[in-house]
Amino acid sequence: MSPRLKITAALALIASLGVALAASSGPRLGAWSTLFGLAGLLLGLLAARDAAEGERSGAPRTGPHADAWRRGDEKGPDAAGALLEATMNGMREGVLVVDGSLRVVTANNAAGTVFGRGRVPPGGEPLSALTRNPAIHAAYRAALERGEETQVRVELLGPDRRVLELRVSPLEPCGRDGVRDAIGVFFDITRLERLERVRQEFLSNVSHELRTPLTAIVTFVETLQEGALQQPEDARRFVSIIGRNAGRMRTLIEDITELSAIESGGTKVEARRVRLSPLVGEALRALEAKAEASGVTLADEVPLDATVHADPRRLEQMLLNLVDNAIKFSRRGGVVTVGHERGERDLISVRDTGEGIPAEHLPRIFERFYRVDRARSRELGGTGLGLAIVKHLARAHGGEVRVSSTPGAGSTFTIELPPGRQPAAETI
Repeated sequence: MSPRLKITAALALIASLGVALAASSGPRLGAWSTLFGLAGLLLGLLAARDAAEGERSGAPRTGPHADAWRRGDEKGPDAAGALLEATMNGMREGVLVVDGSLRVVTANNAAGTVFGRGRVPPGGEPLSALTRNPAIHAAYRAALERGEETQVRVELLGPDRRVLELRVSPLEPCGRDGVRDAIGVFFDITRLERLERVRQEFLSNVSHELRTPLTAIVTFVETLQEGALQQPEDARRFVSIIGRNAGRMRTLIEDITELSAIESGGTKVEARRVRLSPLVGEALRALEAKAEASGVTLADEVPLDATVHADPRRLEQMLLNLVDNAIKFSRRGGVVTVGHERGERDLISVRDTGEGIPAEHLPRIFERFYRVDRARSRELGGTGLGLAIVKHLARAHGGEVRVSSTPGAGSTFTIELPPGRQPAAETI
């Protein structure tokens, strides 16, 4: 192998390592590194092919960069093309290379997914056949005509709306014909944008939830400072209100902390075979005084021999949240019933005889801070996070939680748990 061929092969190897390192750093942090790495990898491999062709008795090239994607007559060019193809198709990001006429030179499998096609055939298909999005065309033209690196946000409408970040870089002229190509990398940021929207909504909701009790606390503290301390009856009432709102803030912060830990994977679920009846009994005893004050009867219909595969502490937490929620929204004289059924999964149900939930609210009932009746929920002391905690804990068990409801007849929340192993039941 000549020195020229060795050097170009080494450059290709270094570029490929850059691609791997960029990919490991995530789509945002390694985006430009990925793009430059791919550009270097293309140039290195194409130069290696040129060098190999040059050593084959001056064998002429039949085209620009597209030649690297066609089968050669020698093992060297085939190996370079195979390496490049494997690298490209192993990426999650879509990669699309076009020539100076805006015709496709090559594309990886992910690019076909971007444009809703199984595969983008190389060699000659115009970019307009894939997409007519003006932002995409403008980005490639800037790279081809002015040699500019461009970053644009692209929104693709269809059955599933997707948002992409396109980064286009020019490839320096390669080979004897001096043709410049452009390489574009499509990063799917749909999920990132959705998460950012959720984060903003979460911060907005937290601010709103904290503002109400905090305003009450500040108002009554100022009232006490302005002379209400000299009126014992009013002072006791104001202090009671301050205490109630401070407790509400503490509960909200505890729920936020708990939910964040669960969602981040910081909460471990140590599932094992446990008896369900003692857990239900503990939960109902803990809420017995609250149910009695609300005029609600608690009923335990769980068979004494029922067992489930779950983390006992986390399951009790889910039961407490669901039963507490059922008590809040039950009428006086109502009944809250906990039951269990075994099928393909263990089904633990919490049924109430309250007002029920209108159908339009059911799809969102497990969202953070979502309330059917905001005023009443706050009056009853709810944080709006209990059902979200139940949902995430159920999923941490490999299960799910669902709800069915009939307005005026009550609601049933059901925790579905996978069966797990079936050893002898453990006594708690």
